[in-house]
Amino acid sequence: MGAAISVNQTNFAAEVIEKSHQTPVLVDFFAQWCGPCQMLKPVLEKLSQEYNFVLAKVDIDQSPELAHTYGVEGVPDVKVVVDGKVTDGFVGMLPEPKLREFLAQLQITSILDEALESIYADAAIGKVEQAETCLLALLEQYPDNRGLILEAASFYIDADRLDVAESLLAKIPEYDKAYFPDAKTLRARLRFKQIALQPEGESDLDRAFQQAASLVLEENYPVALEQFLAILTKDRKFRGDGARKAMLSIFDLLGDDHPLTKDYRKRLVMALY
Repeated sequence: MGAAISVNQTNFAAEVIEKSHQTPVLVDFFAQWCGPCQMLKPVLEKLSQEYNFVLAKVDIDQSPELAHTYGVEGVPDVKVVVDGKVTDGFVGMLPEPKLREFLAQLQITSILDEALESIYADAAIGKVEQAETCLLALLEQYPDNRGLILEAASFYIDADRLDVAESLLAKIPEYDKAYFPDAKTLRARLRFKQIALQPEGESDLDRAFQQAASLVLEENYPVALEQFLAILTKDRKFRGDGARKAMLSIFDLLGDDHPLTKDYRKRLVMALY
């Protein structure tokens, strides 16, 4: 776990340059009047409590000489210091997922990621209860970490604890542009898992529908799409237009640019109209 500190010209060498020989230091050059700076600051501070780096905050109005020395022309400007060497990081506001990608590129480790690896390793060898206990502890420690919420939802989907997964995914609102797309993908997985786990249906269409849902979970998307399309062609109203909705959920899983999405969107439109 890292730390967040304020630095200036007086203590920059000791708190940044010298400490960078033990721990990577991210230097956040900011200004009080800068809107993006005020947005970036709390996210960096939060990540400094999870990742192994020191966050050094420099107010450019209080320390203009440091800003000049390190070529700061606009804020926020984040520099990276490792082994006493200062290099460029990024300029401007980055959303949390992008910041996490940035830290991963720097090979800065996260105690949360390490804990999740241990949880999945336990689950893989059958220690599911132990894994869940650790996962619940993480959720209590990081209740607002939406990346962790998504990981936990995925864990519970795999464990067939679908009600728990659904309640977790409900915590991520549609306006959260950073995390909602992944939440939407997990909701689609959850929906297909719900269908696949239902008691076997009595009619041929029921059985075909459940089989198609299982094919989605196996990532056999071409056959699943073909089967849902055949159901829709036979009975558009089956399960409340369920076949069409299922195809749209597969498109969410694949993404708009996937060749299967493009192909079956056209075929779906043709079947409907």
